[in-house]
Amino acid sequence: MTRIRPAAALAALLLALPLSVAAGPPAGAAPATPARVADSAAPAAAVRAELPRPTGPYTVGQDVLELVDRDRTDPWVPASGPRRLMVSVYYPARAGTGDPAAYMTPGAARMLLDAKLPGNTVPTEALTEIRTWAASGARPAPGRYPLVLLSPGFTMPRTSLTGLAEDLSSHGYVVALIDHTYENTGTTFPDGSTLPCVMCGRLRSPEDWAGLDRSRAQDVSFVIDRLTARPHPAWRYSRMIDPARIGTAGHSAGGAAAVPALLADDRIRAGADLDGTMDVPVPATGLGGRAFLMIGHPLPDAAEDPSWAESWPRLDGWKRWLTVAGTNHASFTDFPVLLDALGLPDDGRTLSSGRALQLTRTYVTAFFDLRLKGVAQPLLDGPTPRNPEVSFHP
Repeated sequence: MTRIRPAAALAALLLALPLSVAAGPPAGAAPATPARVADSAAPAAAVRAELPRPTGPYTVGQDVLELVDRDRTDPWVPASGPRRLMVSVYYPARAGTGDPAAYMTPGAARMLLDAKLPGNTVPTEALTEIRTWAASGARPAPGRYPLVLLSPGFTMPRTSLTGLAEDLSSHGYVVALIDHTYENTGTTFPDGSTLPCVMCGRLRSPEDWAGLDRSRAQDVSFVIDRLTARPHPAWRYSRMIDPARIGTAGHSAGGAAAVPALLADDRIRAGADLDGTMDVPVPATGLGGRAFLMIGHPLPDAAEDPSWAESWPRLDGWKRWLTVAGTNHASFTDFPVLLDALGLPDDGRTLSSGRALQLTRTYVTAFFDLRLKGVAQPLLDGPTPRNPEVSFHP
């Protein structure tokens, strides 16, 4: 919920890492090059970060899919051909099956670090060895579950929302976490290639940002198509998905994309925006009565994001606007967890990363439990002493 885009926020986050994660390079050492995987001689991270444990009753499984939209040319690099996406699918699983899921691929981790820190000395392992709670290839739990699509912030990899995805899945959701190709620092595909952020630095006007959000909405609809297709879905456990209960959420640009996604796709019943300026505002005609949740960090002098203030009265269904004291733009992602694990500062944030992620997961899960499962959620009725950091917009 800021006109200061996440590229700056993430750069500030990563600039702090070399202070504690790795020793400096030998004199005369060459800087790392994009997409180069650190060799085994690289220094290991001083501290291994760990995502908070999921809070739901289900074990979490994970599958990683490549999806190709042969009906749509890639909007950013037309010469590359059809739009290609990488999607991590999280799902309720049987305990004791599968293998520990990696946080990031080495190629994507290297490109993230190199893009934000030219000539950096941070080892790839600082990101690839973050502890997650999902099991790759785990056997699915029985039952049918709502589907939630998650979209990360601009320049951020899909893994920045892993903590939220794992927690939602542990509460009985299938979650599709989408990498929007050429819009983040690096997306690794099964052929071993890691594609760069072609669009980084190219979005200069409100129309550019709106175009990005609409493109992401198309990505979301395509992923729904492929996960729910009959008779040949893209995911082997697609029978777990209840296609009548679908929601979407995201951080920053990913949250802003929830508005055009709801406008374009009647299958999506509810949307949530985590601190994303609405480049496509809610129209005067509303969102067809569908539910919408807005969660943001406090702006200076109690200001409000103009796009949120404009869209708020136009929301014509169930709605909430929450502000979480002590947070900054990145607080609704995993990245502050890494900073706290290393004992490093995070400008503008006074709330611990664990608490910020806990509140994000609690309120997002409550929202989808209410709107997709029909389970009453008194937590969403107003402020509670248990969560004094969370205020409700009138």
